[in-house]
Amino acid sequence: MFQTFEVTARPEQGPPRLAARRAAWAHAGLDGFLVPRADAHQGEYVAARDARLAWLTGFTGSAGFCAALREVAGVFVDGRYRTQVKQQVAEAFTPVPWPDIQLAGWLKDTLPQGGRIGFDPWLHTVAAGERRGKALKDSGLEMVRSANLVDRIWTDQPPPPMQPVKAHPIEFAGETADSKITRLAADLRAAGHDAAAITLPDSIMWLLNIRGSDVERNPLAHGFAVLHGDGRVDLYMAAQKLGDLDLGQAVTVHPPETFLDGLRALQGRVRLDKASAPQAVADALDGKWVAGDEPCALPKARKNAAEIEGSAQAHLRDGAAMVELLAWLDAQPADSLTEIAVVTQLEQCRRRDNALQDISFDTIAGTGPNGAIMHYRVTEETDRRLEHGQLLVLDSGGQYLDGTTDITRTIAIGTPGAEECAAFTRVLQGMIAMSRLRWPKGLSGRDIEAIGRMPLWLAGQDFNHGLGHGVGAYLSVHEGPQRLSRVSEVPLEPGMILSNEPGYYREGAFGIRIENLLVAQSAAALPGGDAEREFLNWRTLTFVPIDRRLIVVEMLTAAERAWIDSYHAEVVEKIGPRLGKTARMWLDAAAAPL
Repeated sequence: MFQTFEVTARPEQGPPRLAARRAAWAHAGLDGFLVPRADAHQGEYVAARDARLAWLTGFTGSAGFCAALREVAGVFVDGRYRTQVKQQVAEAFTPVPWPDIQLAGWLKDTLPQGGRIGFDPWLHTVAAGERRGKALKDSGLEMVRSANLVDRIWTDQPPPPMQPVKAHPIEFAGETADSKITRLAADLRAAGHDAAAITLPDSIMWLLNIRGSDVERNPLAHGFAVLHGDGRVDLYMAAQKLGDLDLGQAVTVHPPETFLDGLRALQGRVRLDKASAPQAVADALDGKWVAGDEPCALPKARKNAAEIEGSAQAHLRDGAAMVELLAWLDAQPADSLTEIAVVTQLEQCRRRDNALQDISFDTIAGTGPNGAIMHYRVTEETDRRLEHGQLLVLDSGGQYLDGTTDITRTIAIGTPGAEECAAFTRVLQGMIAMSRLRWPKGLSGRDIEAIGRMPLWLAGQDFNHGLGHGVGAYLSVHEGPQRLSRVSEVPLEPGMILSNEPGYYREGAFGIRIENLLVAQSAAALPGGDAEREFLNWRTLTFVPIDRRLIVVEMLTAAERAWIDSYHAEVVEKIGPRLGKTARMWLDAAAAPL
């Protein structure tokens, strides 16, 4: 099994660790210390060595931070984790709704007489530091660069990951590393930049056509890089990870501990992405850097034909595994299964594909009130039985050599309630509305995200996560810079893969989410349309039936019913031939026209 079910953090472990850390920062002359869910590469997922926030507080979500002061320790979490955090942290920690409450305002209210707050400059971006500095101006509060005070008291901290790196085949990458380096170096020169510092591992993986396994569920290797305008790349990565891998003549490998020295030696204008680069990198460049987009971010997001086709094929195989699981689930006796049993069976279905390298994140299988915890991870202690009349939120994905998948289906266990069905239908209407959308080129996620929320808004309902995130090509399941979110200003472009996942959550009762992956593409012109305007639309990548037992057909328009019937017919056509006899019979019934 890729996934395990042990409890990785307990609330009672937090208070003594907090006390030890307070003693450490008092010795350093500080009044508090910031602990983010971040590593030196600013990725969403971190290796065991970098799970400082979970170690200190017990909170295991993939975003958030702790501001621990002498008398209070605030754990800042966004809307996805406000139910989860209450279950995972002890009373010594105070959950803080973020970004509703900003750190600067909270600090000014909590330390009105001022104070010195320490932070590790490797774990905070340049942009975050600038925002804090502006917000704390004239407050009397001082942000102080510091060694990491969690590491000083974490006596059994795991070592840095040193997993081997492998080449990513050209038939899946679709472009050679030399071509990417040459293309991006030319972009640097055109912008008047001599070099660019790259700190995001997925960008380095994409640029050099390599993959690693330093971070669970993500085919990433930790390292840093400098792309030069003359087409050279300095790669700062442990040689033992690379072995005898041939990276080409353009790439020179250096020990990672020499990265800052390498930055200090650079001449000319060095591009730095303030949103992703650690403050320590900007400090080393000492005024030589200029702000700009990370050079790999948009090229990586714009998938080429090989990456799109690979993702499409991965989704077909993954869809077959999902249908096999759903057929198996419906055949089990009532009240006979638990969440862990479902997760285990789904992984076994996926493992039948030899191209599977890992799951793309720990499977979320939450029934009843656990379904309302948006990023729920089942453990041996939280495992619930699937009971008649409840819903099961099943959010999962696979890492395949040719693509990364992410799919959510909400499943009725027995006969669902009327309230649950009505909410499910509104979520489905939002998902359909986004799937059918055509939009003028140049719009970003914030411009169209409301389309997927409108059916819920009309009923006075909403959900506390974005409508969608970018997805990599055998890379991170959450990939920027594109998002379907009210905060995303990045224009959507052909080749970008995003999720479409509206939901609804009733704390203590149930959760609902439906998710397909889509790829943006140029839309064909329509009769009577503006000839001078270019439009985009979506191509659906995910093909798994939607639970018809939860659909209130009378709530749907004719166009929505037609979309569902057409989608289900396509599921049967594409997935049916890949199934065993029993699963095929189940699919034919599950995907019958409304």
